[in-house]
Amino acid sequence: MKLTEEQKLEKKLYSNLNKAMRDYNLISDGDKVLVGLSGGKDSLALVKLLGQRARITRPQFDVYALHVRMSEISYETDTTYLEEFCKENGVKFVCDTVSINSTGKEQSNEEGKELSKRKQKTPCFLCSWNRRKALFMKAQELGCNKIALGHHRDDIVHTTMLNLFFQGQFATMPALLKMRKMPITIIRPLCLMDEADIAAYAADNSFQKQVKLCPHEHESNRTTMAEIFRQIESINPEARFNVMHALNAEGKMVEG
Repeated sequence: MKLTEEQKLEKKLYSNLNKAMRDYNLISDGDKVLVGLSGGKDSLALVKLLGQRARITRPQFDVYALHVRMSEISYETDTTYLEEFCKENGVKFVCDTVSINSTGKEQSNEEGKELSKRKQKTPCFLCSWNRRKALFMKAQELGCNKIALGHHRDDIVHTTMLNLFFQGQFATMPALLKMRKMPITIIRPLCLMDEADIAAYAADNSFQKQVKLCPHEHESNRTTMAEIFRQIESINPEARFNVMHALNAEGKMVEG
């Protein structure tokens, strides 16, 4: 039976997911995985793909999803839709609201130093910092040993370029990162998927878009780098594969 274009795309994405799980040892039997669910196409795709993958016999793992609302940032996602979406895909849903200026009841010396610099940071940094902190806290509360983020191959390539040009370092967001100070590992199961494929998958499955987009989402060097990389790919269509090959060759996709 001939596959439709939609079925071919879904098969491709599952193949990418399985390859990433295998190549980088992302998920093992008994894992409890917490997905950072923003409500965008990437995190929705991650919930759907992992939720369905968890139904397969091996490896056996549980999937949770956390949606973090930032009280001072004017963007919005339909929480009811996210909860129903997770339920349809066999994923347990949790929602937390945090303040961009929250510090929590306890903080380490390292966190205190970071917080002291906040007035000099952009809203994007503060939002990301608090979201990440909420993910770590909820993961420990739920007993999750892994946090899954929805970064795809484009994100990884763009981050590599940003680190090279702005930091003078050959580094990226690894597919697997073991935290040193807590028993949690960050994984990026979409690391071998292209954003264009995820966007098409979102359209095929009628993913609901966010009610309001973040007002700061286009105010970054990352947006500029994405445009630069599109120009590079017009010159050399193999550019993204070459960057990923270099990252793998130097062991940059797995840390810890």
